[in-house]
Amino acid sequence: MADQYAQYGEDSKPTETPAIRWEEPPEGPVVVLLDQTRLPAEEVELVCTDASALVEAIRSLAVRGAPLLGIAGAYGVALAAVRGFDVDDAANTLAGARPTAVNLAVGVRRAQAAYRAEYARSGDPEQAATAALTAARALHEEDAEASARMAERGLALLDELLPGGGYRILTHCNTGALVSGGEGTAFAVALAAHRTGQLRRLWVDETRPLLQGARLTAYEAARNGMAYTLLTDNAAGSLFAAGEVDAVLIGADRIAADGSVANKVGSYPLAVLARYHHVPFIVVAPTTTIDLDTPDGASIEVEQRPGHEVTELTAPQVPTMGAEAGGGIPVAPLGTQAYNPAFDITPPELVTAIVTEEGAVSPVTAEALAGLCARSRPVST
Repeated sequence: MADQYAQYGEDSKPTETPAIRWEEPPEGPVVVLLDQTRLPAEEVELVCTDASALVEAIRSLAVRGAPLLGIAGAYGVALAAVRGFDVDDAANTLAGARPTAVNLAVGVRRAQAAYRAEYARSGDPEQAATAALTAARALHEEDAEASARMAERGLALLDELLPGGGYRILTHCNTGALVSGGEGTAFAVALAAHRTGQLRRLWVDETRPLLQGARLTAYEAARNGMAYTLLTDNAAGSLFAAGEVDAVLIGADRIAADGSVANKVGSYPLAVLARYHHVPFIVVAPTTTIDLDTPDGASIEVEQRPGHEVTELTAPQVPTMGAEAGGGIPVAPLGTQAYNPAFDITPPELVTAIVTEEGAVSPVTAEALAGLCARSRPVST
């Protein structure tokens, strides 16, 4: 079996290119993104000079992942404010760029609220813009701190559920540093297990249709010297049947008040397989991903992606920003319609635990989630 074996020591440490950063060159402030559509073939950065460019980057998945979308949304509001654009208009456009991931709107509204509060107090748009940027930077820092705490709590839960280490972890989509201000959510737990010598194997679902697992999670695992193996999504069942999976770790784009979890499409079948095979199914996400205003899974809007993402193959190094739909290699007859939801919904009864920076919830109930959020959100801007 061709796969990747673990590497240890200083030489295995990656040289990181940040997924997002704020810069202030002489020509004016910008938001710089690592273009995730070009990975793993090449590391290319996008420079966004206004909110509309950032919206295009979000929609094209150049920047993606729930926590990082929140950070990007906050920086987008700050960018509009600093450059003198209409802040409310920018905020509304950014918040609606992708409907399922709640963190995007959370980040946008946080920076927007900071702008409004300072403008109401001082009447000075420059001071208000500074307040928006301060809020965005604070969110960025808080997410990095949350990532570290989730890794610690997630590893402690694994130790409790599966004493002895030697974990064989199956993950889906991409949940590492590419989606976070820190080292990620679910991937950060696997990385913590690797660093303590407790990770035996990271099973990486390729994650159709855009291959975030193959292109991004494998990329991050390789850069961190982790032992990993890539598999097609529909091979997961045989892996469970062979007894090769000790736990499933995934992230989330939105968690409803009842504990229903929206995550990259393909997550729900893994939850069903895990339950049948008596394998823990663990969701790792910051508390900002819990949306108490969404009562249940049926209330979550699931983004539908273009059909050509399924009916055609496009090389990852081909630029997608502003590109016309299609243009790849056809793998289905011309005119074929494709069902291409970006996410699916896993009901709470299939989730062993939800791990956040504030603690783990198990069993997953509406009451437990509400209590967790009450403890973690004492401040309202």
